[in-house]
Amino acid sequence: MNCLEMQNQEEICTLFEAWNQALQTGDPDKVVALYAEDAILLPTVSNKVRHNHAEIRDYFVHFLAMKPQGVITECNTRSCGDLAVNSGVYTFSLCPEGECSRAVAARYTFVYQRFGDKWLIVEHHSSAMPEK
Repeated sequence: MNCLEMQNQEEICTLFEAWNQALQTGDPDKVVALYAEDAILLPTVSNKVRHNHAEIRDYFVHFLAMKPQGVITECNTRSCGDLAVNSGVYTFSLCPEGECSRAVAARYTFVYQRFGDKWLIVEHHSSAMPEK
């Protein structure tokens, strides 16, 4: 399969915005709804790999308590038929208990699969930058 840079990069970039807006609701079910049933999540602030909606939801219950707000600082997209990849760097402001205490820069990869006219996350990897 020959992967090419997205002709419609904006479409894939807006998928991150939808995910980030779901985070802002504080509702883990709204975030989980953006993932395929058998999605894999390799999260930033947990060592446990998440393999399904129940495990992904468990992660977001705890992550959303930190009131995360994400901003992409580098975005790279590719399309491979019904698959699309968005990878790069994002930074999250974490504001537990109403006080923004830290920013976490991380590398990320979202792999999306098109199901009909809807894109769902099938793989999501996020890891904190190793260098300060």
